[in-house]
Amino acid sequence: MDDLRAAIDRYVVLPSDEVLTAVTLWVAASHIQPALQHAPRLAVVGPTKGCGKSRVLDVLHETVHKPMMTVNTSPAVVFRIIGEDPPTLLVDEADTIFGPKAGDKEDLRGLLNAGHQRNRPAWRISGPEHKPTAFPTFAMAALAGIGDLPDTIMDRAVVLRMQKRKPGEKVAPFRSRHSVPELNALRDRLAAWLNPLRGTAHRLVPPMPVEDRAADTWEPLVIVADLAGGHWPAQARAACLAMTRNEVVQDEQTTLKTRLLRDIRRVFEHQGDKEALRSQDLLAALLQDAEAPWAEYGTKGLNAYHLANLLRDFGISPANHRFENGRQAKAYSRNQFLDAWARYCPDPAPPAPAAGETVLARRAQGKPPTPPTGTLPAGPPGGPVGPRPTR
Repeated sequence: MDDLRAAIDRYVVLPSDEVLTAVTLWVAASHIQPALQHAPRLAVVGPTKGCGKSRVLDVLHETVHKPMMTVNTSPAVVFRIIGEDPPTLLVDEADTIFGPKAGDKEDLRGLLNAGHQRNRPAWRISGPEHKPTAFPTFAMAALAGIGDLPDTIMDRAVVLRMQKRKPGEKVAPFRSRHSVPELNALRDRLAAWLNPLRGTAHRLVPPMPVEDRAADTWEPLVIVADLAGGHWPAQARAACLAMTRNEVVQDEQTTLKTRLLRDIRRVFEHQGDKEALRSQDLLAALLQDAEAPWAEYGTKGLNAYHLANLLRDFGISPANHRFENGRQAKAYSRNQFLDAWARYCPDPAPPAPAAGETVLARRAQGKPPTPPTGTLPAGPPGGPVGPRPTR
């Protein structure tokens, strides 16, 4: 385990020691996955290209159990590859699968969600006789991409938030002729150590520092750490606490940004949906809301810098705008927000009116109902024989 950790550290600059510990444990856990109840995902995400996400997958490919590397795949392929001894799925450019331009990938997302837990098969009609067939989904998976993956996947993942290397941060070049044999030798040593311990791993119920789904996701990593002994049990639990807390902060920040989008939409509505609002006018309106968190944001309340920083991830930024009085000022254009509003805080669709509601609404507005056309039938309702019996 120590040698594996050192090898990963040579090829990749990871954000922290806790993240390096987590990646090492995740690799080792792949070698006992037939004994596990949960198959944690590894979400390797970064804000831009060039953060080392693909290099992480290169190292994983040479060290995990039965790697299956793919850039784009279909659910049908994955269904048929996963079996009793499943591969470790390595998916690069995952943002192209789940991004806004990826189209319908709900089957693949459902497979990845279901495969986090054992005994969650996917049923499909298969074969020439069109019989219902259960396809196993349980397999460990690492997914790398720009930006966060869907929430349902991130919630089941150990999350690596990659960053660009700073000047002075060096890594060893990854070259197949010498890197692959070195990493494969580590993989074989891991397998020789862990394969005989699968039965022991299956029986372990380690004490966890977290609960619920976070415990499900991190338990395989803690099991490996307890099998290794030494400094690894304490190191694994420290990494678990630090990284899960970091994701809680990320979730809170995401929730705050969504609140900001909703509040800005309300400001625009109160201003008559103007084409643009001056940055200072928008800030003033946000700060006047006593129920909003903006007056307490930071040390002195939300300012122009904070506002621009919170909106940057949505591709929204202030620009010079000429108003009707001829003056120019930094302003936010309403059109910039339309896409973000539609994606992150869409208006709830109004319920379809029930039968007869349209007529009642007209009457409530003081409009007479439209008179019926045609000839009414003579006689009592239901015809001369009375009303029809209810079926």
